[in-house]
Amino acid sequence: MLASGVKFSWYRNREKEFRKYYAQKDQLVFCRDIRNLLHQLGKKKYDPNTWLLYIDSSKRSLKAILLHNSNVLASIPLALSTKLSESYETLKLVLEKIKYHEHEWQICGDLKVIGLLLGQQRGYTKYPCFL
Repeated sequence: MLASGVKFSWYRNREKEFRKYYAQKDQLVFCRDIRNLLHQLGKKKYDPNTWLLYIDSSKRSLKAILLHNSNVLASIPLALSTKLSESYETLKLVLEKIKYHEHEWQICGDLKVIGLLLGQQRGYTKYPCFL
């Protein structure tokens, strides 16, 4: 039906039904209703002990992702920022926005992120120890 050489792009809107569970504030996009998001995804019973919170930060972005222990279910993005720097205050903001105190998942991440969460002074990636 199209003439040869015509380019056509079609964008899907699969994320439209999930947009209501996410919000943006302070240069951070985050999930504000995790229980209902999991219910929408088809997970009938939610047990926080079966999920892990993975936090990863780099020079370009800060991400918080929910991982299932059995590795059968897909990962769920909870927070993303491409503007905020790696700091204790930023990680505190992420944990507040995703309401970590309600779920208390186990947190996993690299040594730099764990050090920041424990309140240790940020050092160089090569030598994270302050000594």
